[in-house]
Formats: sequence, structure tokens, C-alpha cells
Amino acid sequence: MQTQSLRFWLPSVLAAVAVNASASELNPDVSVTLDGYYKQNETALSHRDQGFGLGHTELSLSSPIDDLFSGRLTAVFEEHHGETEVLVEEAYLQTNGLPLALSVRAGRFLSQVGYLNGRHLHEDDFVERPAAYRALLGSHYYDTGARVNMLLPAPFFWQLGAEAFSGDQMTEGDEDIGVYTVNTRFGGDISLSQSWQLGLSWLRNRHAKDADTGDGSHDHGHDHGDGDDHSHGAGYTGENLYIADLVWKWAPDGNTRQQQLTLSGEYLYADELNSFADSDDTHKGWYISGVYQFAPQWSAGLRYGEADLLEAHGDHFHGQTLEETDVMLSWSRSHFSTVRLQYTHQDATGFSNADNTVMVQYVMSLGAHGAHGF
Repeated sequence: MQTQSLRFWLPSVLAAVAVNASASELNPDVSVTLDGYYKQNETALSHRDQGFGLGHTELSLSSPIDDLFSGRLTAVFEEHHGETEVLVEEAYLQTNGLPLALSVRAGRFLSQVGYLNGRHLHEDDFVERPAAYRALLGSHYYDTGARVNMLLPAPFFWQLGAEAFSGDQMTEGDEDIGVYTVNTRFGGDISLSQSWQLGLSWLRNRHAKDADTGDGSHDHGHDHGDGDDHSHGAGYTGENLYIADLVWKWAPDGNTRQQQLTLSGEYLYADELNSFADSDDTHKGWYISGVYQFAPQWSAGLRYGEADLLEAHGDHFHGQTLEETDVMLSWSRSHFSTVRLQYTHQDATGFSNADNTVMVQYVMSLGAHGAHGF
């Protein structure tokens, strides 16, 4: 078991060694990730417009600062309704080599709740995040705050983490610390060919009680159904958001270059939606995904998910349901380039723009490009 867990930990250990070894470098690593797409039809809860568009294009600078600190800055360029948005997604410092396997991050960064949220969007196997993520986390929740992580001394991978954020990226409110999270992850190797990871997360949103509940009429100013708000704030919130995730990976003899199968799934549950909600008023969503790399440059994937949501109208709610099936085929010439074809089928209640669509996407990375997480 010790040998198996060492193989699971090895990428993280090597990454830490590489950071310390290069601490004397003066020039930062610069990377650009280009994301472009064509989308046939408009779809519900989508952050991508119909037609040709600029997706989540990133410009990132990262570097060791000295032997104790490293830093990263990531700016994001996206096109929405013909206008280009520029967002600062990451601007943080990270500690290196603290005792007791501790690490501290401060600034703006992606929250590590759930499995997908802590990953950059260009790492995904599908064009967009699952519907539950788009509704409850704005696709990817990032904010300004601080994080503390600890790796526990166990014969398997076991991490504990806590975060505190301003919360303004989730829901605007009066609290100085509007959001805090706690999470844990377990993982290890079942054999030379198989690995797994289980995660549990809790996000407390102290701003949720201040969320807009509408004016009580059906013709109010915010329309979650059409997804027109592109601030990447969550369209549906609750004071508590619970997430459970499970991932299993298989590769013959651990060789991921030739073949790899990844099965993953998450369940999201939010309650205490606002001052009018009772215990039965909740948001729920889940997805399950399978991606098979059947050749060194080719992958195919299937994902199914559902989101059961409540849209606030004054002192009451309207139920909304979105079922979504995604089928994708991707070709990667190298680790730095991917072209993806995807078909998405939506069945919905309460969303006027739910539809089926075909999407073509390219994701190209220039410059430094670190290894992706598990």
C-alpha cells in the first residue's frame, strides 16, 4: 500500500521540488491558452453564445518569488453578446515548504470545493461545465480570500482544506467574509492500473440571505432561465452548498499515454435559499461522466446530468428542471492542442431557451504549461 500511495503522490512531490529548484529564476513563466468555438444554437444556462465566439482564453504569469513564496496572475478574455470581457481570475501568492505539510494561499483564486471547480476550464473534457455547476457555481467559483491546506500523515492521500472569501463573486452582501468553505479529499491506488479520489465539500454563503428575490411578478428583471447575466456569479444560491465527488481512473499498467478511462460524478445540494424558503425548498444537481482515451491522440466522452432548481419570485418559487446529455469526440495532436466536437441534448421545464446544439471547440496552449491535477 505504501508503494501504491507513493505513485499517487509522486506528481505533487515532483512539482514541489521543481518549484524549489527554480526559486532563483528572475523571469516568470508565461502561458497563453486560446479557446475558440462555434455553437449552432442557444442553450439554457450557457455561458457561450450562439455562433462563433471567443471562449475562456487565458493569459497567465507564474514564478517562484523566493524559497518561501511563489505567485500567479491569470487574466481571462471572453466574448459575450459581441463584447469582450477582461477578468482577473487569479492573482495570488502561495507558500512553499511550510512545516507539517501546510500550505497557504492568499489573493484571488479558484475555490477547491468539488472536483471540477478548482481546475481551469481548459482542463475540462467537455466544452462547458455540467448544468449544476453553471447554475450553482457560475461554472467556476473564484473569489478573493485565503486558503489553508494540510496533507495528513496517512498511508494514502488525505488532504484537509479551509477557505475564507469576500463572497462578492458569489452574491453581493454586507459581510466582510461572505463565504467560507471546508473540504477534504481522500485518494490512492487500487492497483498499478487503477486510482481513485473521493471529495466532500461544504460552502457557507453568508450573503445568500441578501440575494434578490424578485418583485413578485413574472416579468422581473433577472432571468435565470435565459442565462443573460455573464458575471460568472452563481445564478442560484443558498446559505449552504454541499458537494460530494468521486473519481476513478484506469490505465493499463499506469501508462496514460496509450489508454485511459476516467469515470467521475458529483452531487450538489443547496438549502436555506432565502428568507422565504422552508426546509423543502432546495436546489439539487448531479452529473456522471465517462471519458475514454482509446488512442494516444483520441478521446470520446459521454456525460449526463440534471439540475432541479427553484427560481425566486418574491415570496414564492417557480420550479425549473434541466436534463442535459453531452457526447464528445476530441483529437489532441499533443498535450498543448485539442480540437473537440460535441453534441448537447437538453430537456427542460421552466427554461425558454433549452435546445439541442452542436459545438466545435479548439483549445491551444502556448508557452509554459504545467501538468494537470488528478
